[in-house]
Amino acid sequence: MPIADKMVGIVKSASMIRKMFEEGIRMREQFGADNVFDFSLGNPDVPPPPVVKETLLGLINDAATSHGYMPNAGYPWVRQAVADYLNTQCGVGMTADLVVMSVGAAGALNDALKALVNPGEEILVPAPYFVGYNQYAFICGANLKTVSTKPDFHLDLGAIDDAISKDTRVMLINSPNNPTGVVYNKQELDELGQLLEKKSQVFGKRIYLISDEPYRKIAYDVNVPWMFGVYDHTIVLTSYSKELSLAGERVGYLAVHPGAEDAAMIASAAAVANTMMFVNAPALFQQVVGKLQGVCVDIDIYRKRRDMICEGLAAAGYEFNVPDGAFYLFPKTPIENDVEFAGLLKEENILAVPGSGFGGPGHIRLSYAVREQSITNAMPGFKRAMEKAQK
Repeated sequence: MPIADKMVGIVKSASMIRKMFEEGIRMREQFGADNVFDFSLGNPDVPPPPVVKETLLGLINDAATSHGYMPNAGYPWVRQAVADYLNTQCGVGMTADLVVMSVGAAGALNDALKALVNPGEEILVPAPYFVGYNQYAFICGANLKTVSTKPDFHLDLGAIDDAISKDTRVMLINSPNNPTGVVYNKQELDELGQLLEKKSQVFGKRIYLISDEPYRKIAYDVNVPWMFGVYDHTIVLTSYSKELSLAGERVGYLAVHPGAEDAAMIASAAAVANTMMFVNAPALFQQVVGKLQGVCVDIDIYRKRRDMICEGLAAAGYEFNVPDGAFYLFPKTPIENDVEFAGLLKEENILAVPGSGFGGPGHIRLSYAVREQSITNAMPGFKRAMEKAQK
């Protein structure tokens, strides 16, 4: 075979979402944009807050704006702005030298894993999980090991306890979660922190917690606990893709808890990994986000869409947990084969991603980062697909 053995499975799983996205383009050309309902890709469509473009224009027109190289970890003043913001939120004494500006949350996660994980070690992740984690584990030569969650997709601490082994190096969590929309609560996270500390002592090896948080600000009437208050040996990473609707600009950061074991060394290693893989985060948009800490899109737009799609699918007979955050719904499929059911939806010009691609078979993932009209007009098709499946 001309490509690496591991890449065969990775290409297959990674292509599922993109394949749906590309299929949507083809179908819109064939049937017309208003007759195709694409819920496959989590592509933020809520406009960035006006201050984003105002800031961007100000920087473009400022002769002092830099477009050149900067220190590996990013502009010092931008990293200081991030550190200052984090200290207003969780007060852990964050310093700029523990922040690395990255090419989105994906870049931050790759940097963190390169810094922490030896080839052959394990990254433990609750399932369902973001499909990209398979790719990032491959890049750093690690084994991605999944652990089951409870029926409502919250953490199963007993299952995690059983799954942690001498090879576990990183516990990777994502809250608000893609694909389920679940937000882990403070109690289960405190218990997770205690468990990771206990297991680190048992195996004589520090297990780090990585919290992947690009949807932190997209949450509905729930508190998203700060992981820095749960476990000292934590790396938080995020992007501005969702909270500022800047997905294509590829800018984010990772921050190492000041109390983490070897915190300074981890940050330095992540900065070096950043140069190996990306050179640096985009210069212009580092400077944009440096001036916009704490700013967010209008999440009431997503909240309204969530309520619309939940109401419509419930009326059509679908079973699901109402998401607490992000902009995804993860309903059960009425038949066991989620790929087959996604095919029934496609017959109705509805594109959904089978849950098996996220380690959650028997479900589909729907992104409601779509126009309200698309949600409304898709509902008869959702109902017809349900009726077909039940015959």
